[in-house]
Amino acid sequence: MLDITDLRVSYGKTPILRDVDVSVDDGEIVGIMGKNGVGKTTLVKAVMGLLEADDGAITFDGEDVTDASADVRARHGMGYIPQGRDVFPELTVEENLRMGETINEGNDDLQYEAVYDYFPILEERRDQDAGTMSGGQQQMLAIGRALVGNPDLLLLDEPSEGVQPSIVQDITRDLQRVNEELGTTICFVEQNLHVVQHLAERCYAIDKGTIVDELDADRLESREAVTEYLAV
Repeated sequence: MLDITDLRVSYGKTPILRDVDVSVDDGEIVGIMGKNGVGKTTLVKAVMGLLEADDGAITFDGEDVTDASADVRARHGMGYIPQGRDVFPELTVEENLRMGETINEGNDDLQYEAVYDYFPILEERRDQDAGTMSGGQQQMLAIGRALVGNPDLLLLDEPSEGVQPSIVQDITRDLQRVNEELGTTICFVEQNLHVVQHLAERCYAIDKGTIVDELDADRLESREAVTEYLAV
């Protein structure tokens, strides 16, 4: 589904990512974990096409999208939930969700029913302005917006940020259901121990802009193995 090979990304003349290799198979849930400032957000933005690659290649569903714009990648089936959610605060919940219809233009199977099933609060408050919702509710809305268009790949940048722990657990379970029931491939970046251990099937560790380890399911069960790479 997603192959990243020898990826290099810079901000101006400052190199951020160096020779990053990541692969995500169809139907997998793969995490990318690391402490603050190690390049996690840069990586997910580069995958989405919000940052240009200096070198390397990004292949999505068999197609080289290294030079494709973010909107082209979205229309091809990438759904993106940015760090901090980034909902449209003055639009209603329903209006925010409609924005997701532009994702995966080759698929007409809109997922409003599934979104309301996973996140009933969004249906209850579909006429409420998004900016008046709690952080956890806004995160549900951001995920729901990306899911409406039935993406093939869901990219999440720190879904736990600014969300209370009980809601983080709910969102983790909901994302597992999305993967199992809709078949959506998920790639997320995170530094929350609970999310990494309970959501990822396997996980890459990133430090100083480079992938330094890959943890399989067995190693993810070890708190010590995971916390080595997290700011906890």
